[in-house]
Amino acid sequence: MAPSAAVQRRARARTTHLTAMAGCPTHRVLDRMGDRWVSLILKELAAGPRRHGELARSVAGATQKMLTQTLRVLQRDGLVARTATDSVPPSVHYRLTPLGESLLPVLATVTRWAERHIDDIDAARAAYDRTP
Repeated sequence: MAPSAAVQRRARARTTHLTAMAGCPTHRVLDRMGDRWVSLILKELAAGPRRHGELARSVAGATQKMLTQTLRVLQRDGLVARTATDSVPPSVHYRLTPLGESLLPVLATVTRWAERHIDDIDAARAAYDRTP
């Protein structure tokens, strides 16, 4: 059976919407910021450059693999810079770039908002979950 015209229209509308979202700057940045470890790493680097081991200890819930992957993504986005020194043992430091530093006030605003409103969100969720 051939799909109905309505199903085809919905499929086209969905594809158009997803394409628009992929190009939306706000959506792309929020998608990155929503990554589980990004805000923790950025907050840690806000205090200054850190060695990989220091980050691993301060972002204790992240596995070595996830920490490395997240740092690479942040490097690719231009938010974090990596510096390796030729020493024994080798030393790798990460620091925020100027672009990464420019994101800190935004992160601080979101953090304050979340801390102020998380109880309201939890209450709304509980009320919603109780609704039949």
